[in-house]
Amino acid sequence: MPGWGQASEGVGVVLPPWPSVCPVRGAVQLRPVEVRDVAMAQELSTDPYVPLTGSLPGDATAEEALAWVRRQQGRHAEGRGFSFAIARRSDDRAIGHCGLWLTEIDEGRATAGYAIAPSSRGHGHAADALIALTEFGWTLPGLQRIALLIEPWNTASLRTAEAAGYVREGKLAGYKEIGGAPRDMVVFAAIRPTAIQPTAESDSEDGD
Repeated sequence: MPGWGQASEGVGVVLPPWPSVCPVRGAVQLRPVEVRDVAMAQELSTDPYVPLTGSLPGDATAEEALAWVRRQQGRHAEGRGFSFAIARRSDDRAIGHCGLWLTEIDEGRATAGYAIAPSSRGHGHAADALIALTEFGWTLPGLQRIALLIEPWNTASLRTAEAAGYVREGKLAGYKEIGGAPRDMVVFAAIRPTAIQPTAESDSEDGD
């Protein structure tokens, strides 16, 4: 099942440039979303949870899937973040989608989301994609924290977050509206590995 993060509307943030080399991990690579990914988008739209958490309609027609592709292609220029197709390294065929949403990059924060098309699930591709996405995130200046928001029932996505090294921070009751109703969300986060963290033995304080 997907673990999905949504881009905010109309933010106008100037983002770092698109990566010159595709982020990779295991059997997958992250590349720009392309018109040839319409079939993947249509398959992804058959998951009933997907239309509740993003702009891809349920059971999308080819025209609707193409419109979704075009929207993803505009996310970077709009300042919302990096929208990637998750593709197999063996043949570059898209098997899913992920995004690093950077509307709060000025505060050092981002959110991430990911979804694998139903026929390609069960092979660890989501975890590999999330690891590649996270490692790419740490190449962006100033980014210190990447968060995931996952519904408590979504055990597959919870396992993906843990497999990718994200730390569970707690549950937010009624935090996000999905499908017209407030839903509880479990928060996972990854912190930039080189960030200085306070310890119990430290004799100094964070002055921020």
